Amino acid sequence: MNNQERRDLGMAYIADESVMEEQKVCRKILHRLNTADPSNFDEIGRIVKELLGKSEQACINPPFYCDYGTHIEVGKNFFANYNCTIIDVAKVTIGDNCQMAPNVAIYTAGHPVHPTARNTLYEYGIEVTIGDNVWIGGNTVILPGVHIGSNTVIGAGSVVSKDIPDWVVAVGNPCRVVRKITEEDKKFLYKDRVFDDEVLDVIQRLE
Repeated sequence: MNNQERRDLGMAYIADESVMEEQKVCRKILHRLNTADPSNFDEIGRIVKELLGKSEQACINPPFYCDYGTHIEVGKNFFANYNCTIIDVAKVTIGDNCQMAPNVAIYTAGHPVHPTARNTLYEYGIEVTIGDNVWIGGNTVILPGVHIGSNTVIGAGSVVSKDIPDWVVAVGNPCRVVRKITEEDKKFLYKDRVFDDEVLDVIQRLE
């Protein structure tokens, strides 16, 4: 079994020449994305589509970094703000209407804790899954194997090392649930600041 097959089966693998050849393809696309005219949204959109393949209205503000791109699957209306990093050794699946603030990092990859094992150059990738309607705050780090449920908010600066359920606000290092999201939250713009009547009317019509 070669190292690409081992990697894709979730087994320990070595990033050998064949693996790096795959990454070269991605890096060429990333170079075009990250050096594109930042005001040319159409061009950026085309490059994002080439990088991620299946995507619908995905928007990424460069710079953006990943290992393969082909291991990332995003739903409708995906948005990643500046300096997002997705180390997609294993598959990263992101649902519809997900938003990521600047400097979000998703890591599927890792290395053994013991130095003797680590010095063999064997490493691993474990899938990360994010549901629909999730907002990830700035400078958040999501670690290998994590599942984040739908309709959830992860607060800025969090380190998400364990699964987070649906419909909650979670924050911290390590990231923990602080409260449920309720119908009452629908009227608030930020903390205790209520939407104006015009926006509240729009929200009510979406129900």
